[in-house]
Amino acid sequence: MKKGSIILLLLACIFLMSHLQTSRESVTKQKLSEYGFFDGPIAQLKPAAGVIPYELNSSLFSNYAEKIRFMVLPPGKAAVYQAKKPFDLPLGTVLVKNFYYPVDFRQPDKGRYLIETRLLIHEETGWNALPYIWNADQTEAYYDVAGDTRTIGYIDSKGKKRTTHYAIPNKNQCKGCHTNGKEFLPIGISARHLNKTVHSESNSANQLLIWAENGWLKNLPDSGVPANANWEDESSSIDQRARAYLDINCGHCHSVTGPANTSGLYLDMFNQDPTALGIHKTPVAAGRGSGNFSYAIVPGKPEKSILVYRMNTIDPGIAMPELGREQIHKEGVALISEWIKQMKP
Repeated sequence: MKKGSIILLLLACIFLMSHLQTSRESVTKQKLSEYGFFDGPIAQLKPAAGVIPYELNSSLFSNYAEKIRFMVLPPGKAAVYQAKKPFDLPLGTVLVKNFYYPVDFRQPDKGRYLIETRLLIHEETGWNALPYIWNADQTEAYYDVAGDTRTIGYIDSKGKKRTTHYAIPNKNQCKGCHTNGKEFLPIGISARHLNKTVHSESNSANQLLIWAENGWLKNLPDSGVPANANWEDESSSIDQRARAYLDINCGHCHSVTGPANTSGLYLDMFNQDPTALGIHKTPVAAGRGSGNFSYAIVPGKPEKSILVYRMNTIDPGIAMPELGREQIHKEGVALISEWIKQMKP
């Protein structure tokens, strides 16, 4: 083939790829309201018919932002239960996660400020992440692949005024947490995260039983369904709370199939190997991230443990998790520190 023909062919390929990408972006709804997920003023987040609210036992920390979650299943379709993996969700499923700050954490009825809404849509080619950013007037959220940084003010649970920078991730950064092996998968739609009692005005019932009774979930077993603790519930043991915290905040990356699997540090709930959990485990790579400490976890000594060291900083070259944390989660650090402190040397 002549050189000129090769160049023309390459240009044609580039044009086609660009056209396909543009076409995909062009069919993406530019406004969150266009999906029809909510009735009434959109900022009220009142779910329309067929939009299913759900809760997690323990939620991933996101700079103290609160979250409201919904799932939309295609008509006549259902999720399929899996014990360890995220549920098998049918094509067309949409997961809707809304991030907000209450004006005053002590008095939620004073209102809230919505920041972003993230959609995960199950398409023929896999899961597609679509980020939407709320406007200042709280009347609409707009599709934005580039992300943003907002300065947020609120009153915390102790009555103290807080100001924080909140980084809204770009579209590509979603892959950092949601990649499992070679797949892009949801995180929270798993038995251990969803197996809990939920409360409504009329009654209280197990969330997964509600899903099964309504035809939203198939193959739910009668017993043996895993359930993580709520890490904030002090009636659970310190070990249950700490493992649940690490599972939801770290385990999606730090697992055998996660993006951080080369570290050999597995913090997911299903790992039962003490060394892989970090106990007397040396880091794979030395450097600033180790803080000149020797082990991820030193039983009885949280102040000597790399795990606590990396949680207790906002230095971007050291902090873990790497994304979505511009503040130190003081309560999380206290929990993991106490867990390590109670370990027998």
